[in-house]
Amino acid sequence: MEQISTGLKGADEVIDTLRPGDNIIWQVDSFEAYSFVVERFVQQAAADHRRLVYIHFGCHAPLIDKEALLEKGADFEMFTLDAGMGFESFTSSVYQIITAEGKNAFYVFDCLSELQEFWCSDLMTGNFFQVTCPYLFERDAVTYFALYRNAHTQDTIARIREVTQLLLNLYYIDSRYYLHPLKVWKRYSPVMFLPHLLTEGGSECITDSASSAELFSRLQIHTKKLDYWDLSFEEAKPYLSASLAEQAYVKENLQNLLIGKRSRIAALSREFFTLEDLIQIGGREIGTGYIGGKSVGMLLARKILETKNPDFYKEHMERHDSYYIGSDVFYTYIVQNGGWRLRMQQKTGEGYFTAAAELREILLSGHFPTTIKEQIMVMLEYFGQSPIIVRSSSLLEDNFGNAFAGKYDSFFCPNQGTPEERYDAFLDAVRKVYASTMSREALEYRQNRGLADKDEQMALLVQRVSGDYHGKYFFPHCAGVGNSSNLFVWDKNTDPSKGMLRLVFGMGTRAVDRVNSDYPRIVALDKPERPPLLAYGDERKFSQHYVDVINLEENEFQTIPIESVRGLPLKTNVRLFMEPDFELARHFRETGHRNRNVPDIVSFTRLLRHTDFPKALENILAILSHTYDYPVDIEFTCNFNKEEHYRINLLQCRPLQTKGLGRKIDFPENVDREHAYFSSKGNFMGGNVRLPVHYFIFVRIKPYLKLTEPQKYAIANQIGTLNHILKDRHAVLIGPGRWGTTTPALGVPVRFTDLCNMNAICEVSYEKLGLMPDLSYGSHFFQDIVESNIFYIALFQNERDVYFNEEKILRQPNHLETLLAGSSEEEIYPEEIYPDVIHVTDMRDENIEIYSDIVTQRLICT
Repeated sequence: MEQISTGLKGADEVIDTLRPGDNIIWQVDSFEAYSFVVERFVQQAAADHRRLVYIHFGCHAPLIDKEALLEKGADFEMFTLDAGMGFESFTSSVYQIITAEGKNAFYVFDCLSELQEFWCSDLMTGNFFQVTCPYLFERDAVTYFALYRNAHTQDTIARIREVTQLLLNLYYIDSRYYLHPLKVWKRYSPVMFLPHLLTEGGSECITDSASSAELFSRLQIHTKKLDYWDLSFEEAKPYLSASLAEQAYVKENLQNLLIGKRSRIAALSREFFTLEDLIQIGGREIGTGYIGGKSVGMLLARKILETKNPDFYKEHMERHDSYYIGSDVFYTYIVQNGGWRLRMQQKTGEGYFTAAAELREILLSGHFPTTIKEQIMVMLEYFGQSPIIVRSSSLLEDNFGNAFAGKYDSFFCPNQGTPEERYDAFLDAVRKVYASTMSREALEYRQNRGLADKDEQMALLVQRVSGDYHGKYFFPHCAGVGNSSNLFVWDKNTDPSKGMLRLVFGMGTRAVDRVNSDYPRIVALDKPERPPLLAYGDERKFSQHYVDVINLEENEFQTIPIESVRGLPLKTNVRLFMEPDFELARHFRETGHRNRNVPDIVSFTRLLRHTDFPKALENILAILSHTYDYPVDIEFTCNFNKEEHYRINLLQCRPLQTKGLGRKIDFPENVDREHAYFSSKGNFMGGNVRLPVHYFIFVRIKPYLKLTEPQKYAIANQIGTLNHILKDRHAVLIGPGRWGTTTPALGVPVRFTDLCNMNAICEVSYEKLGLMPDLSYGSHFFQDIVESNIFYIALFQNERDVYFNEEKILRQPNHLETLLAGSSEEEIYPEEIYPDVIHVTDMRDENIEIYSDIVTQRLICT
């Protein structure tokens, strides 16, 4: 094998020269010591006509004199990179440079210890070397790196030693350099691992005990116990008793470590979090890195309420004792499970989806670093057998402009069984959340939002599930979603600024998800006792029929009928949440069945009429939106005692993406509704609009219901194709029942990315056939609609003020086959086209528009 000189004769003698593929780690005490070996290496490489590449990222003058080398005709290039851009961007840039350079290049990197100034974590420094070193080895490169001695933990040094080919200690004592090899791969001599004095003519091996002891006794050798990250927090603690001015620097440092620097959420955090708050957060973090958007939103909202309404906070807010798994752990998990190459491929256009599928499998089956597993075990011992939830908290999540609502998974851990079983279940939940970053839905969301090339590390929020034991079940009394701005206004006297709730009994999953055959209670907070005017049929039909719970005996999350709750020890007045079905009771009396059992309806009547709970939520939303200077969206639970005293647990808070009401719209005059395509009184979301309609995509109910379930999914895929074809072409999607349902019998089972380019979507009721819209204000589906600026319409056909002229659409020619045949999109052309089910009309010459007005609740398309 080719032998390569270090440029130092003595070093070549000691380590038997370098070889292609060698990565050399120099452990040094100073910048000058590393410069000494780099200068000789560079001179030798230039003399040997090697391709030389310098990666400069340190906060100092370059190690290599570029001009001098170029004047001598050296084949040299310097890349100056900003390590402050973050681990992934920096590492990706290095990866791309190595790829472009090809094989047999020589590299010099600035000292890796300087990365700590940017990443503040030994963990990430080790990760960088573990992904970069093997790639350089494969390319037959020869590469110089350095570490400052005693600046890193034993674990970091061990990880670096594991993958590097050479690990060399270089000492500078009494104006002389000593070389002490610690690892030299595939080379050996009887004295190789003894200290050597480097001289002009070569090297002198120090073999006698007296000289060795004399040399090493003069060195300050100690094992660093704490990571750079941990040291930052330890060094901040003495400042707790200092003045605010003296605390400012260390507080800003911890803020940057946990939350970040440049965002509106970070600015709010600076205003409200104290140094003590940040130290407490750091004390509950597993690993290192940011705690992510969801964690920050939850903590910040709580701090705002505690600061601005301390008496209410003390009396009515449930405390939290959450843990956070830092964002650095996500990258470490990918690196240690061999997934980084796939991560790089996934960041490219051609590999964005294809590599993601393979990477997802790695994320689902990987192992965790020992130090992280130990910290997780301590956390699980703390929670004991209390149910917990592992929630995504990515860097971009729950921030201004990008809610990522429902795009990443969260998983409940019932947390029953032996410690080993609970530990394994928790790690499996973490794996599943990590894997959800590579789901197609999440990838499409990032792509559609222009975020595909952004670093998206996944931190995790681990929360104690709010609720209590009720027999064998665990759940809160009620839970829901709250929005500070209510654009779903069902009469002109409703004040949208008071906000609204989407309220359910039991776990809040039925409030945030668009569940099938179930209806949460929609509450306008200015008139909480009044139900929305969208009830079509009896009250029972459009109420909650199932409740989500944790079954402690069976150790799993379950959905059970609401009737199963009757008789459970709820530990408070059940009438807060349920009341008898009075209409059904009247029917029983009239038909002579007075002794029949009258079931309850989940109505929350007593809660909304006879407690100050609605006012409390209104105040919470008002305080948060005023402080954010932006509408907000919260998730919460609420639990009651026997005296009906309540405590609210604020689980999440994020900016609510909304357009506002918009300016008043002038409607066309004297329009006979028979000449309209549709009209309605209420039941729309999106503010005041005047939208042009160039295409209708209409799914016909009767032929749709005749299809098999696979064919119904084929309809959904075909609509997804049209969604791509008609992007930016003013298309309106109209169909039966619920868009996005997981039950094809209730509507078309599209994913949100199958309709994300529509100007408007319309859900049409066919009550006799069992298909009804769901005005899911506050759900993840709603967040997607608002973020994508899609206008939403529900047409309840049997209501007096609703008109839908289906035949007027069907009289127009169907352009489905023409559009699909002429598409230049890289879509899979459908095996079968369904023109009898999907009717696409071209209305560009008709000047069709949708008009809406929030105040009068008027809507017309003509």
